[in-house]
Amino acid sequence: MSCRMDKFVWSVRLAKTRSQAAEAISKGKVRLENQHVKPARNVNLGDTIQVIRHTATFSYKVIQLLDKRVGAKLVPAYIIDITPPEELEKLKLYQAAQRTYREHGTGKPSKKDRRDLDSFLDDWQDD
Repeated sequence: MSCRMDKFVWSVRLAKTRSQAAEAISKGKVRLENQHVKPARNVNLGDTIQVIRHTATFSYKVIQLLDKRVGAKLVPAYIIDITPPEELEKLKLYQAAQRTYREHGTGKPSKKDRRDLDSFLDDWQDD
């Protein structure tokens, strides 16, 4: 038995929708045996799937195939997470760098903040 790559990725909840799974596979964000494949490629038992998220590459080994989407609690019966610890550290470093870039909730200035900033700069430049 085999299963389409996009359907398997969606079924084991590595992607939210099947179309998002197919798009990620097409873009090379999801690979089979570390090779770029098409969404229609068949997945077999024992294959390794790599999922690239931000700077880290997560690896999963296929231990059982399925034909429909399963609940989150049942996913460990179909794939095993074999991601090396270094890849998890890469993700943690990326997330820490994102937090130091700006505080959560502080985005672009509001209209009032922008007016205050403009008036401050206008007053400052006139001197």
